[in-house]
Amino acid sequence: MLIGIDPILNADILHALRAMGHGDEIVIADGSFPAQTLAKRLICMEAADLPRMLKAVLSVMPVDESEPDPVVGMEVIGEPDAIVPAHEAIQNALDTLPDAAIKLTRVERFAFYERAKEAFAIIATGETLFYGNVIIRKGTVNLAGN
Repeated sequence: MLIGIDPILNADILHALRAMGHGDEIVIADGSFPAQTLAKRLICMEAADLPRMLKAVLSVMPVDESEPDPVVGMEVIGEPDAIVPAHEAIQNALDTLPDAAIKLTRVERFAFYERAKEAFAIIATGETLFYGNVIIRKGTVNLAGN
């Protein structure tokens, strides 16, 4: 275990998050998502749920706000304007960020799959909520204070 790091962030997740560059994306996927089919790099975390994994990832990875739509979820099939509990869980996690200005964007299911194919990695959780999937684009950390 490490001090200050959520223990759900295992070595594989920490390696992926650290290896990602500015603009790379990571997917946190629910238990129904075709992660094995789509992933370039797959990290299996079936015992985790979406809120816990998302909170842990956001605790160490900055979100890239330099371009639109840094956090993307999946629209409800046939009801693109519907907000489901998974969408609320994602937005709740975003609302806890220091700046709290990031809003969840939702895209059509197959558009989400296409974007997920290009992601640096997919973390496959055991989330059971429908539409419990999110893509997050990595930002930068300004340690030099510039």
